[in-house]
Amino acid sequence: MEKVPMTVEGFKKLEEELQRLRSEERPRIIQQISEARAHGDLSENAEYHAAKEAQGMNEARVSDLEDRFNRAEVIDTSKLSGTTVKFGATVSLEDEDTSEKVKYKIVGDGESNVKEGKISITSPIARALIGKSKGDSAEVSTPKGPRSYEVLKIEWK
Repeated sequence: MEKVPMTVEGFKKLEEELQRLRSEERPRIIQQISEARAHGDLSENAEYHAAKEAQGMNEARVSDLEDRFNRAEVIDTSKLSGTTVKFGATVSLEDEDTSEKVKYKIVGDGESNVKEGKISITSPIARALIGKSKGDSAEVSTPKGPRSYEVLKIEWK
């Protein structure tokens, strides 16, 4: 079973979603199925079929989250340090062509969110940054073509 790196924050969110699906969604769907069954003939009961479909999707999500939960390797990024980019680092970058500045935190696959400035450890930009130090350049292949970024700052939060 391959371990999946995850921040403490990402693990807590995963745990909260799993708990919500188990303790809130599951009973709510079971109640919907029960109410739909009371309407009689199940073969043409749209409410029943919709509730069963919702149950299937909920259980699939629970199964996926349980798998990620069990394989999680929780890493407290506040205890990390160093001068090179690695998992958990918050990296300030400058696009060498446009001078646009961006800041990304490198996180696990399931917790990435570009709008929040979190990129997956397996993303092309994170892979290009791993091992780089302040002042280094990283070449990244993007859908718009190759981009070059300079590492301005590496922080541990």
